[in-house]
Amino acid sequence: MGLLEQIAGDINQRIKYLQQKKAQNLENSNQISYKCEICKDVGFIITREPGLQDLFTPCKCQAVDKAKKNWNKSGLNSEQGKMTFKSFKTETSLQIMAKSRTMDYYSSFQSIKNSRQNSIALLGQVGSGKTHLSVALAVNLLSKGIAVRYMPYRDVVTKIKMNMNDDAAYQKLLGPYQMCQVLLIDDLFKGKLTDSDKNIMFEIVNYRYLNYKPMIISSEFNIDKLLDFDEAIGSRILEMAKNYTTELTGIENNYRLKP
Repeated sequence: MGLLEQIAGDINQRIKYLQQKKAQNLENSNQISYKCEICKDVGFIITREPGLQDLFTPCKCQAVDKAKKNWNKSGLNSEQGKMTFKSFKTETSLQIMAKSRTMDYYSSFQSIKNSRQNSIALLGQVGSGKTHLSVALAVNLLSKGIAVRYMPYRDVVTKIKMNMNDDAAYQKLLGPYQMCQVLLIDDLFKGKLTDSDKNIMFEIVNYRYLNYKPMIISSEFNIDKLLDFDEAIGSRILEMAKNYTTELTGIENNYRLKP
């Protein structure tokens, strides 16, 4: 038996086992339900053509599951549902605009995801709910089978910087943030900044810019500060988020100071 036949046989056995297990767990039910109706919780799409070897393709649910595990490792449980569009309070005109624009981005995502303007940026005032809206958007995308990788800026950049002298380790850490389907960068440029921070973010942003990969960005930097700090990074972000950039300015937008 050749290697391909052995692999195919192993996968077929796994499929049979999972389907039997699912049937046993729901034997008292008239209808079997699956978390993923596409692959029936097997994790593979099987393409069969007469006279040809079966083709096994990973289901898109695998990328979503991987993204959710990444969220949990980063300290955010994508299943909690506390940060939702519904729970976002709008007390000022800018908050209303930010929520409306974020929800519009979500509604338009499928039609803009491969375009130049396929990203969104929530900028400005501390405590204005930028992370809340970003996470709500990401969770909604995850629920539609779109894999969103969560990047808490300060933690991730610190870890990457620690491996800058090891090229293999550096590229391994950098790659997932460059190549994921959608990247959520939370609190971009938070804290003390160095040239290393700038170089790492340029590599991530430029890769995604060149390859038309969407980003969701929250930052305390406003548009001017983003461009002043690094025009190459800032101009790419602002071009990608041209139709979905909101600046939240003014202390009245800081939820943390509300009575």
